[in-house]
Amino acid sequence: MADQRTLDMDYVHSQFPALANGWTFFDNAGGSQILSKALDRINAFLIERNVQIGGSYEVSQKAAEALLDARKSAAQLVNASRPEEIIFGASTTVLLQNLARAMRSQFKPGDEIVVTIGDHESNIGPWVALEEFGVNLRFWEPDVKTGRLSLDGLKAAMSDRTKLVCVTHVSNIIGEINPIREFADCAHANGAKICIDAVAYAPHRAVDVKGFDADYYVFSLYKTYGPHGAMMYGKYDLLLELDTLYHYFYGKDKVPGKLEAGNPSYEMAYSVCGIVDYLTELGERAMGDKSGTGTVRDKIVAAYDAIAAQENALTDRLLRYLRGRNDCVIVGQDDNRDGTRIPTIAFRFDGRNAEDVCKIIDREKIAIRFGDFHSRRLVEYMGLSDNAGVLRVSMVHYNTIEQVDRLTAAFDRLLDATDQ
Repeated sequence: MADQRTLDMDYVHSQFPALANGWTFFDNAGGSQILSKALDRINAFLIERNVQIGGSYEVSQKAAEALLDARKSAAQLVNASRPEEIIFGASTTVLLQNLARAMRSQFKPGDEIVVTIGDHESNIGPWVALEEFGVNLRFWEPDVKTGRLSLDGLKAAMSDRTKLVCVTHVSNIIGEINPIREFADCAHANGAKICIDAVAYAPHRAVDVKGFDADYYVFSLYKTYGPHGAMMYGKYDLLLELDTLYHYFYGKDKVPGKLEAGNPSYEMAYSVCGIVDYLTELGERAMGDKSGTGTVRDKIVAAYDAIAAQENALTDRLLRYLRGRNDCVIVGQDDNRDGTRIPTIAFRFDGRNAEDVCKIIDREKIAIRFGDFHSRRLVEYMGLSDNAGVLRVSMVHYNTIEQVDRLTAAFDRLLDATDQ
């Protein structure tokens, strides 16, 4: 399917104003560029509806309509059953900290939570903090060489006291799509819930929380073409069970408001409508369908099919170059045979300090990054923390083959010059 659909790259580039500033952005896993359609929604809210919801007057009612529209759009984006299953927050880190706080009363001393060493600290630290209340943490370790998580590893980490499994859909270092439905089935068969960090997945593939059977699913909007903010999906029945994070008169049945203390940023939430508008039009163009037939969800899926095809080409191009160098070690899978390698690629050049390499590439107006990317446990576990960690090139669908070639040519100049 993905190979039959292609992106209208002229349209894509026209939708991201920052792409005209002369920089090549290969640090998208740290934050993508924002869509003009998302900016339009932000501006429209701030100009036309910038009041508190809950009032009887017309502008307040329009503000409430905008927030509901945001939840409806977000529900379409992830294939949720109802808009009340969407919670907005400042970041994935904050949303997961809030979730851990709201779940705390569900755990008894001796209960267990499984976390993965392969995850971003956002989906580890909040659960480790529950040890203070007698919860036991069990670490699900990946393969030390490949960084890959296995179903057998999950089974080994679980026991009859396991109440929750926390895992990443895609590691922001390894860059491989985990078989998340298999992990969810395993957790549920053992009577546990599953919480999925999807920050490194959502920009690249269509999210289907029902298909994944996710209990909680969280990702950042600012890495998915929106402003700095995040969203979390939770199954409605599970959200009802969570403790309120808001005032005492926000009862357990006040979903999702009880999980958005102080209320979310309305304009940030409303920007999701612009993200969905973009993906809808992108899907129509990929399908060759300007008649308006098909559901919004169908068009979102079609858009991500075309996005995957573009990103697979970028991934193949960069991996082929890196494989061809005898001084380079690729972290994770070094090819994309099965299409499960997203274009977030970490690697190291022998004997090179990653920070030094980045600073030289900066001069080319190409943005890449070095370090551990808040996945410090994984980088240390794999023995990659020396020499300023790993280099990471993280691409999205608005990047091009020509940009990849510019980067690799810059690497050649740098490495060849310092080898002489």
